[in-house]
Formats: sequence, C-alpha cells, structure tokens
Amino acid sequence: MSQSSGQHGFRVNWFLVGIVAAAVVASILPARGPMVPVVDDAVIVLVFLLFFLYGARLKPSETVAGIKHWRLHVTILVFTFVVFPIIGIALKLLVGWALPNMLYLGLLWVCLVPSTVQSSINFTSIAHGNIPGAIVSATISNLLGTFLTPLLAFALVSSSSGVTITPASILDVLLQILLPFILGQLSRPLTARFVTEHKKPLKFVDNGVILVVVYSAFSSGMREHIWSMTSIGQLALTIGICLVLLALMLWLTWAATGRLGFDRADRIAIQFCGTKKSLATGLPMATVLFAGQPIGLIVLPLMIFHMAQLIACGAISSRYARQWAAEHPEG
Repeated sequence: MSQSSGQHGFRVNWFLVGIVAAAVVASILPARGPMVPVVDDAVIVLVFLLFFLYGARLKPSETVAGIKHWRLHVTILVFTFVVFPIIGIALKLLVGWALPNMLYLGLLWVCLVPSTVQSSINFTSIAHGNIPGAIVSATISNLLGTFLTPLLAFALVSSSSGVTITPASILDVLLQILLPFILGQLSRPLTARFVTEHKKPLKFVDNGVILVVVYSAFSSGMREHIWSMTSIGQLALTIGICLVLLALMLWLTWAATGRLGFDRADRIAIQFCGTKKSLATGLPMATVLFAGQPIGLIVLPLMIFHMAQLIACGAISSRYARQWAAEHPEG
C-alpha cells in the first residue's frame, strides 16, 4: 500500500486521506435504494480482481528461495497468528465488558488478519533490514492468511463475540478470495510480464478497490445506524486499545528477537512484518466473512490500527535509517 514517509522528511499519504474521505462521504451520502446492489456487486467483483492480482504478482521461485531462512519466517508467523490471537482473546477479559460486541469483534479481527506485504517490505528497506526475508515472510503471511484467518475466525469469533460464522461464509471466502488467488497464480505464464511492467498503475487499482470497500462498509454501517450502537467514550477506548496493542507488539518483537539472537537486519524485518496488519486483505475478507453484520463497526478498529501502524513504522524506520547512516558514513 502507499507509504506515509520516506527517508527524508514527511510526505502526505494520500491513500490514508482517501480512506478517511471514503468513510466521511459514506457517512454523509451512503449508498441507498437501487444503489445498494450496485455497490455490493461492485465490491464482489473488485475483491475477486484484487486477490487475482495478488496471485498473479507472487513469484513461486522467490518464496521457495526465501523459505531457507526458516527461523525468521517462523518467528514472524508466530507473532502474527499465535501471539496476536492470544492477545485478542485476552482483550475479551480486559475490555469486553466496556465495548459493544461488534467493536470487540473488530479488535479481535485486527488480531487475526495477516501482515501487510508492500508496507512491511518498504519500511524494512528504508531501515536497512533484511529485505529478502521481509518479502518472503510478508508474502507467506498473506498466503497462509487466506487459509488461517478464516479458520481462526471460525474457531474464535463465535465463542468470543456471539457472532456465528457459518460454513456458507467460509465457502464465500474460498470462492471470492482463495479461488481468484489460485487463478492468479495459474495465470502467471500469461500475466506475469504485464503485472511486472505495470506495477504503478496496478497499485492504484489496489488502493481504489480498498476505497470502494471502505465506502461500501460505511454505507452499510449508516443504513444500520452503527453510530447509535456505540458512544464517543467507547470509540476513544477503541482507539486507545489499538495504540497500546501496536506499541506492545512493536516492543515485544524487538525485545524477543534480541533474546533469540537475531541480527539487526533480521530484527528489523521481524518487527515490521510481525506487527503489521493488512487492510488490503482484512477489509475485503471481513465483508465476505461477516456478511449481514454491521461491517462498518467491525472494520473500524482495523482501519484505526492500519493508520497508526503506518505513522509509527514510518517514524521508526526513519530513525533506524539515521542510525544506519551514522554507523556507515561511507554509505
């Protein structure tokens, strides 16, 4: 996804601006009446396209070559799919009583989705971390997330939030997310050159799909009167929890990897890949998995966490870059 900072100075992240704008527009002018099925059908088609493109971009050879550094990848996957979900379950005890069910479900969902790909790699690159390791780990996280995230949701959501995920919902995920991903992989003999040569315009396609999904989710939320389901205090608590969760995971990934004996480059890759949560994967997957639920409220914590992680990791990667430059004056 688009990045909010580079090595020098601050840049406006227009993608984040677009996300906020889409949510605001949907709150003022939500899709209603005959526009509802049009927007809903567009989301189905665009999500299919999004995961087809993910599949078309992934080079199987890169994955095979990078898997050799298994300790790095296993560590990142443990943070993403074990540590995060455990914290998500613990949050039920800590704040479940203070939040409406759908907001807690949103926090749990943050803990279940896979890592980002592009921003994890970009921040690792800025910080002079292990770039090949980040590429492989973030890619594996997203690939496994296609299977693990729905399975974790199936196992944890109904017992933790009262929302039931039916086998039909899992089938929808397979048809709308896993199937296009596999088709994208199979299409690589025909599409690999095209997606490689058109990375920049295709990035706008990725971002555009997410903005449409955000608009759809918040339009649905307005029709379901989501803001009457919560209060300013509960929203403030949700934002605070997202910030504390991010800070905890940033500290934990750095402290634990130091104890485990990883070098600086690996620790940077683990920190950025093991703490990130993918809006690009989590948002469309939520619209499929939680169909019929107040999606706008459920995905709100993920949007908050996504914005916070880009801002925090942008600042951290810039600090690491300055440290690296001071230690390597020869460049």
